[in-house]
Amino acid sequence: MKQLKPLFMYLLLLFTQVAVAQIQNIITEPDGGNKKASVTEQIGIVKIAINYGRPGVKGREGKIWGTKVAHYGLQDLGHGTSYAVPWRAGANENTTISFSHRVKIEGKDLEPGIYGFFISNGPDESTLIFSKNSDSWGSFYYDSTADALRVKVKNQPLAQSVEWLKYEFLNQTENSATIALSWEKRMIPFKVEIDRLKLQIESFKKDFQTTRAASDLIQAANFCLANNYDLEQALVWTNRAVNMRVMGEKNFSTLSTHAAVLMALGKKPEANIIIQEALPMGSMREVHFFGRTLLSSRQIEEAFKVLQYNYSKHPDEYTTNVGMGRIYSAKGDYKKALEYMNVALQKAPDVLNKNSVAGMIEKLKTDKDIN
Repeated sequence: MKQLKPLFMYLLLLFTQVAVAQIQNIITEPDGGNKKASVTEQIGIVKIAINYGRPGVKGREGKIWGTKVAHYGLQDLGHGTSYAVPWRAGANENTTISFSHRVKIEGKDLEPGIYGFFISNGPDESTLIFSKNSDSWGSFYYDSTADALRVKVKNQPLAQSVEWLKYEFLNQTENSATIALSWEKRMIPFKVEIDRLKLQIESFKKDFQTTRAASDLIQAANFCLANNYDLEQALVWTNRAVNMRVMGEKNFSTLSTHAAVLMALGKKPEANIIIQEALPMGSMREVHFFGRTLLSSRQIEEAFKVLQYNYSKHPDEYTTNVGMGRIYSAKGDYKKALEYMNVALQKAPDVLNKNSVAGMIEKLKTDKDIN
């Protein structure tokens, strides 16, 4: 019996360890009645994600800011390794914010990565802290030597109380957004900016360090054309799309884009040679939209040749008559433009197109350009 006792104790200990491990793995709600949340947004190609705990006001209006709930400055909270602790900018685990590419925060550079996000609160302004340590619990283990960036921002009052702390993206543009923390009657906003065009070109260059389809290169070149940005690089890509061994393709898409880039660079004689090669390869709609592309970039004479070619091949089509109406309008010959638009009106395939043409006809009658 005495020999069985050690074995019994060992099995009891093993069972207890297994039971504890199982308990640790069960799913439970956040501590303290707080909510877990995440919010993501994309600016250009930059993906931004914020993960945080959402504490509630719970009747504490006027007792949030500058109290132990969201303390001011750096304080010793009596836990962890830090004796000078900022606010965790949320609840429970520390708030994290990630950037897939480099950004500017309030005009200051920040490299891509995942950051612990803390705030040293103040009554009128606050210091935002982006820490390289994103894995600790709350801010109890905050270490200033891990700071990647600090910026100061002005706090803003809110007319209505926000019950559950939240992060949201405001004032979005192609190149920026404002990230705002709102809780109770205070908002703490900060601006995130990106160099959208430069980052996109860098991304294309990285993608094109291996075998890529000609269509991918053309997509990148068209991005440059649409934004009138880094056209010399666009020319490298269109050359590769057309002439690259094995993967290069000579079709209407590759050749017309190559010509459009040359045209944008002022190399019209070279562009015209390629246009003549491309036109017989294009469908009526492809040629039409290429002409419209040249027209939108104010390459009027070249657009005229393309749209006139398309009309000569398909004179009885709605699309080609609209094309001729547009190009004559761009040339200032509104009478001639009206002739083609009246034909287009009769050939419009549906009510939407008919109404569109009718609107353009009314403009032309008052000698106004329809482009």
